[in-house]
Amino acid sequence: MNPANSSLLVLTAGDDVAVARGDIASGQLLCADGLCVTALADIPSGHKIALRDVAQGQPVRKYGQIIGQASSDLRPGEHVHVHNLQMPLASSTHSLANVYQPTVYHTDQARFAGYVRADGRVGTRNYIGVISSVNCSATVCKQITAAFDAGYLRDYPNVDGVVAITHGSGCGMGAKGEGIEILKRTLRGYADHVNFAGVLVIGLGCEVNQLAPLMEQLADRTAVLKASLVIQDAGGTRETVQRGIGLVRAMLAQVNSQQRSSVSASHLIVGLQCGGSDGYSGITANPALGAAVDLVVRHGGTAILSETPEIYGAEHLLTARAASAPIADKLMGRIHWWEEYVRQHHGDMNNNPSPGNKAGGITTILEKSLGAVAKAGSTGLMGVYEYAERVEHQGLVFMDTPGYDPVSATGQVAGGASLICFTTGRGSTYGCKPTPSLKIATNTRLFQRMSLDMDFNAGGIVDGEESVAEAGARLFELMLATASGRKTCSEENDMGDNEFVPWQIGAVM
Repeated sequence: MNPANSSLLVLTAGDDVAVARGDIASGQLLCADGLCVTALADIPSGHKIALRDVAQGQPVRKYGQIIGQASSDLRPGEHVHVHNLQMPLASSTHSLANVYQPTVYHTDQARFAGYVRADGRVGTRNYIGVISSVNCSATVCKQITAAFDAGYLRDYPNVDGVVAITHGSGCGMGAKGEGIEILKRTLRGYADHVNFAGVLVIGLGCEVNQLAPLMEQLADRTAVLKASLVIQDAGGTRETVQRGIGLVRAMLAQVNSQQRSSVSASHLIVGLQCGGSDGYSGITANPALGAAVDLVVRHGGTAILSETPEIYGAEHLLTARAASAPIADKLMGRIHWWEEYVRQHHGDMNNNPSPGNKAGGITTILEKSLGAVAKAGSTGLMGVYEYAERVEHQGLVFMDTPGYDPVSATGQVAGGASLICFTTGRGSTYGCKPTPSLKIATNTRLFQRMSLDMDFNAGGIVDGEESVAEAGARLFELMLATASGRKTCSEENDMGDNEFVPWQIGAVM
């Protein structure tokens, strides 16, 4: 990467484009990678500028990888974006050899203060969940939780809150098939989540998604910390609300008796997200998170990379690190599933990046994916999971999810994520009860502009104030502090009650 006093960033020697460190004016003379060019247009911060001639139809490289092909001849100094860069007409084939190496673990393991549950799992928060089996019971769930505001819980300082987990599905869908199986898996994962010390499940009674399978997931909990109500059996809405309030009240003393204790960082399960990405995401926040993930893994913990449409075009960088051929094959199977899924719905994998991504300087899904994969660090890929499957492997794993952040993070939490790390360049305020969500800003201007929403500034990397490794080490310490109870900005802003969004597949009937 170029020195901090340069106006351009060249990410890999020989790249065809550089990234503007700040806004560039037309006519400005710029030098990078041994080349000097004159800007032929005004170029916004985070956007790309051509360093050399590239003929129409030829590949364009950034990060040392192909991010698209020139849709017109590119001249040195030209702004490179949607007007002259497009997806390749044919998918390129990758022949990257497997480079997997077993993880070398730290002998002196880092620690955090967590809630050790009866089954040995460790929580980072101590909530009571009120979970709806179907949209028809959502209002009842919310009315029950409304009775337990901060004032009521003042006498229970170890209870982080009573949170309603509601959704828009559960009926009007097939009783068999992928759609209902995903919903059941997601709800089971939340009902059994380590950050829920107590759980109350509410159903209507006649829905497709019946309560019994969900309650079976709670078999290991003590009787007072698990309960269920069916509105039609309880006598109606008001009766269910009152009975539900009573059941939650009965849980409070036992949940409050839970105490944090020092545990190994090997108990940490981190979900990796990026949303509202910009041209700096793959330069600052994502690599810094990747460096922190390497530390998590080397201390025995787990990290979940997801958002399958947003690794598209960079999947070869993950399969090359797969611990076995079946793991690589399973990942490629999910990629092919998405290609077919998009075709069936007359879509385009390059429909992503979003308008906000493009405004921030990202042009193609290949470019976005290469930056997104940096969140995964450098350790081996140890497993591939279906959406909302419970994660059992330690180390770096992949979970198949859509790129839409609330849906993706919901799957990760259902899979067991006890902490979410969310990089953003445009600005995201995402909260995720019962799991704390850290926001990692890609640039200092965003961190300062949204100071009450951003937990960590990775902009010092592009400002020349710290290295990726230094930022990653600092972020790792923040992750441990957050797992130990330090509130995130989204928690301070009381966000996360409405971000439970299971992936919906299949017909609504």
